[in-house]
Amino acid sequence: MNVRNIAIIAHVDHGKTTLVNQLLTQSGTFRDNEAIQDRMMDSNALERERGITILAKTTGINYKGYKINIVDTPGHADFGGEVERIMHMVDGCLLLVDAFEGTMPQTRFVLKNALENHIKPIVVINKVDRPNADVQKAVDEVLDLFIQLGAPDEFLDFPICYASALNGTSSLSPELESQEHTMDPILDSIIKYCPEPQCDPDGAFQFQPALLDYNDFVGRIGIGTVKKGSIKVGDTVTDMRLDGTTKDFKIMKLYTFYGLKRIETDKVGAGDIVAMAGFPEMNVGETICLPGHLEALEKLRIDEPTLQMSFGTNSSPMRGQDGKFVTARLIEERLYQEVQRDVSLKFERLPNSETWIVSGRGELHLSVLIETMRREGYELEVSKPQVIVKVIDGVKCEPYEDVQIDVPTEYVGDVMETLGNRGAQLIDMTDANDVSRLIYVIPSRGLLGFVNNFLTLTKGYGIINHTFKEYRPQLNKVVGERPVGVLVASEAGKSTEFAIVKIENHGTMFISPGVITYEGMIVGEHRYPNDLVVNVTEKKPQNNIRSSTKEQTEVLKAPRRMSLDACLDYINEDELVEITPSAYRMRKRILSTPERKKYDARKKAEKEALNK
Repeated sequence: MNVRNIAIIAHVDHGKTTLVNQLLTQSGTFRDNEAIQDRMMDSNALERERGITILAKTTGINYKGYKINIVDTPGHADFGGEVERIMHMVDGCLLLVDAFEGTMPQTRFVLKNALENHIKPIVVINKVDRPNADVQKAVDEVLDLFIQLGAPDEFLDFPICYASALNGTSSLSPELESQEHTMDPILDSIIKYCPEPQCDPDGAFQFQPALLDYNDFVGRIGIGTVKKGSIKVGDTVTDMRLDGTTKDFKIMKLYTFYGLKRIETDKVGAGDIVAMAGFPEMNVGETICLPGHLEALEKLRIDEPTLQMSFGTNSSPMRGQDGKFVTARLIEERLYQEVQRDVSLKFERLPNSETWIVSGRGELHLSVLIETMRREGYELEVSKPQVIVKVIDGVKCEPYEDVQIDVPTEYVGDVMETLGNRGAQLIDMTDANDVSRLIYVIPSRGLLGFVNNFLTLTKGYGIINHTFKEYRPQLNKVVGERPVGVLVASEAGKSTEFAIVKIENHGTMFISPGVITYEGMIVGEHRYPNDLVVNVTEKKPQNNIRSSTKEQTEVLKAPRRMSLDACLDYINEDELVEITPSAYRMRKRILSTPERKKYDARKKAEKEALNK
């Protein structure tokens, strides 16, 4: 069969999407006059801005008489569940490894998934032209990783290609001089080493969605590999549901993939990666087959969410001034639409409220959803992320993560002290060329709010990677709470230079003069653990008394600019982030200063009573 189905897997930023770009371009998929952009598979604006792949995407190319379906997978741990499911769609994979960085935590994760599905990777050592790249060291690290993960002996003799995806060069030799402006060595290796699809063209139709998409015209779209037989548009098929029930439906649309396009077709056959629409309740891992031939495929494992946060309608005094979509009905419709394509996301509405508990795979997973909704014109308020605690065998358990940190040796002490206070356990520590590598196991809640603190501690030189490990008994320790208080506005109005100059001595400001504020809004960070209520709208008295320091010019410090991710990391449980299309503002849950003081006093009394 002249079809090859292959996934591209790697750690974050090792060059997967750039490599796909070159494979598409150099295989003649595009016309000579067709406009082509960098990282064209990252079609989402957020993906392009952040430089990461958020959603797995499928493409197809024709090369030497073969149809090669390629799935570009996410590299970030929060989207790792897609990698696991994609391994059931393909028969081979390209494992990309940065020639300078070598194997990283997510390299281990994706390779483990490939080996568990008996898929032998073709290793591509990428970025061979990077200064200080050590190609042989990278190959040795990959071999060590295969051995550590218990790969069978026949997998240890893996094919290797060497490439610079950015320059569009590759070769089968590790020598930099052998690089040529072609992707043929990689494409030829795919045809030679990737097995043809394990399918039965003559059997009764069988298909399993591994990914989902959604559009308003045809509803939910299932993407996967046809395991048996063939099917046509208009045929009736049976969906064998995950709960054991069955449901018949008629196929509305069938698509195959070529280049950046989804090609509508009347018929699809075994071995091809296709998209199917027609059943609005189709889900990942179900089996679509012919009526009368009900044979279920093995169910796919879908990663359970490990983190949750509340989404609510905006309740601040500035509600409705900026966004187009502000009502509970519109927000709920948008969340419903999102879970149609993202099986790792779940939400439920709290009874008699305009608040939803939204659960996902991590901070990045949820912050990407929030940022997408903000850009679409939604207004909402969100809480601090919380880990999802499970009861296993009668014991409360929380998620733990493996953490790998690479940091200049001079900052090791500060990093170790901070992680120690967050419940982390040091597993290993190595030094090389004034850079230390620290391996930790830490409760997931210990990482909440840590990343921005980490970048400050290491002056931006540190690199942190983390992946979900397992659920363990809950640590009886408060971790992840902010150690300092905040400056809270006492009045509504525009902030003034006169007021900010006086308040600056108490901490760090988040706003500059001329910003509209309201009571309960967080305007800065206090230098002490307690919160401080301040008036940032105070104006200079208008009188005829001259000041002895009139000629002195006041110089304001630059405010600390907070990104969305930084705001979510920063807030405590009694605070929220207000999201609008043009701004994010941190605020207290209880805006009224007297009411908040009563609440804080009551909580303090309860805490003291418990400690007695």
